[in-house]
Amino acid sequence: MKTNVAFSLPVVITKQGKRFVAYTPALDISTSGKSEKDVKQKFNELAHLFFEEITEAGTVQQVLTELGWKKKERKWNPPQVISSNSVNFQVPHFA
Repeated sequence: MKTNVAFSLPVVITKQGKRFVAYTPALDISTSGKSEKDVKQKFNELAHLFFEEITEAGTVQQVLTELGWKKKERKWNPPQVISSNSVNFQVPHFA
């Protein structure tokens, strides 16, 4: 019998041209869609596939540990986003 595990993942949604992009640093995955609703649905599907694949491959512990997840009392906890701010910086001029 399969059981479901719930996670709360930080997801950043940006608009790039006419496309919306959803990205989570907790899994280092992203996807795009035609609308915010579309990209949220696609992201949900992608996250399910991600966990399905690492489970079938038997690499859950290895992959999540490499992504900074911590296991506490038989439950995996994703890394927490502490802040999400724009950072100003300068780089040499390039064309």
